[in-house]
Amino acid sequence: MTAREIVNFLTEHAGRKTVSFHMPGHKGSALYRRYGFGEFLDNIMDCDITEIPGADNLFQTEGILKAAQDEYARLYGARKSYLLINGTSGGVIAAITASVPKGKKLIMARNCHKSIYNALILGGIEPVYAYPEMIEEYGIAGEITACEIDRLLTENPDAEAVILPSPNYYGICSDIRAIADTVHGHGKVLIVDQAHGAHLKFFGDCGYADMPKSAEEQGADIVVNSIHKTLASFTQSAVLNLMSDRVDNYTLEDRLQMIQSTSPSYLLMASLDINAALIAGHKAELMKEWHDALMYFYREALNIRGLSVIGNPFDKRVKVNLDITKINLDMSLLGLSAAELEEKLMARGIFAELTTGSILMCMTGIGNTAEHLKRLAGALKEISAECGSSPESGKISSASALNRVFEVKLELRPIPAERERIPLARGAGRVCASSIIPYPPGIPFVCPGEVLTPEVIEYIKDLRCAGEKVIGVNDKGEITVGKNN
Repeated sequence: MTAREIVNFLTEHAGRKTVSFHMPGHKGSALYRRYGFGEFLDNIMDCDITEIPGADNLFQTEGILKAAQDEYARLYGARKSYLLINGTSGGVIAAITASVPKGKKLIMARNCHKSIYNALILGGIEPVYAYPEMIEEYGIAGEITACEIDRLLTENPDAEAVILPSPNYYGICSDIRAIADTVHGHGKVLIVDQAHGAHLKFFGDCGYADMPKSAEEQGADIVVNSIHKTLASFTQSAVLNLMSDRVDNYTLEDRLQMIQSTSPSYLLMASLDINAALIAGHKAELMKEWHDALMYFYREALNIRGLSVIGNPFDKRVKVNLDITKINLDMSLLGLSAAELEEKLMARGIFAELTTGSILMCMTGIGNTAEHLKRLAGALKEISAECGSSPESGKISSASALNRVFEVKLELRPIPAERERIPLARGAGRVCASSIIPYPPGIPFVCPGEVLTPEVIEYIKDLRCAGEKVIGVNDKGEITVGKNN
């Protein structure tokens, strides 16, 4: 391999003119050029600067960066907004460590992103897990309920804050209003990891009742949005919205400067600026085009043999509180696993975001066009026509494995301070010291402090044999566990 392999791959992929149903949400240069930002793209190398006079400073904003942050605060209705240049991951770590003192407890959804587990280790914080309800028909994690949060807060009055993802990776949203009322009734702080829902506020502004409301509108104290996932900024850029005074903004700002790079990318921050301009100036048009394209696809999906789509708004049989910009496809009735369906779509130049078991998730974004959704529908019709009818393959999947952990609820012990690496096959009964994570979706299968069981070991082995990516198991088949436990 040469030093140009990354460049060669990217330029070759760009030249194929594929359709993107994965992050980032801008889906390529067309959106920027359509709205007059082609000059920025043409001069992008010359725009890569540092904190020269007039460029402001991310950690003490007074000029152009402050103006961008103020614009996001206005768009989201926040007390203060902060630009993030190392993704929502950095934002949630800062939010947690600003809200939970060292050694205290955090109530957290068990299906949180791996970055939250990193915050536990960095902050010396003790987790208390809230388990999501399961959507049995599809075998995926559903919402976290206010009742579950109330129970845990009652049992753990020394917990300082609550954090959960909404939407989750599949687009399932929790009732944030009910959870916020519960959390605040206990005098605690609610942090929402809205990495996958940066767009919800703007659909709400435009009156689309078939979309869940954003966490900003439902009483959360801190909301972190991955602008890059579904809106128009570059990968790794995000925004943290401080919605209340329950968290001290100076403490939060201190944590942010500890987590974020001291050399923030002006290209990332410029893309956040462009996204804010697009929303401020063209929100109604962009949301309508996006929504219309989705409605076209969901109608077409009803007539594709062997295709099931979770939460199709035109199919009322299964009701879920779903962000419909996430299209969850299931063609297992035709004998196709998600991985097999993904291969068939890629052969047609269509790239999806996530495969888990029988479900293939296509993540739409602000840059997807009606033509993209027509191309997806057409490809699925072709695939349906070429497939016979056969039972589900029954292959092991990260979805089924993760759900088993949710059902069993592994024993939880203190996170080990001393660690060692051992073969995966010898892990049963040992305390996990470093997360084991099928990726995507990046939800830990086994968390630090959880006790590995023989069943869990077998599932991890099956995942690896099936070709799944499992972070936390090295190339020698070793995992990290507590020493002498």
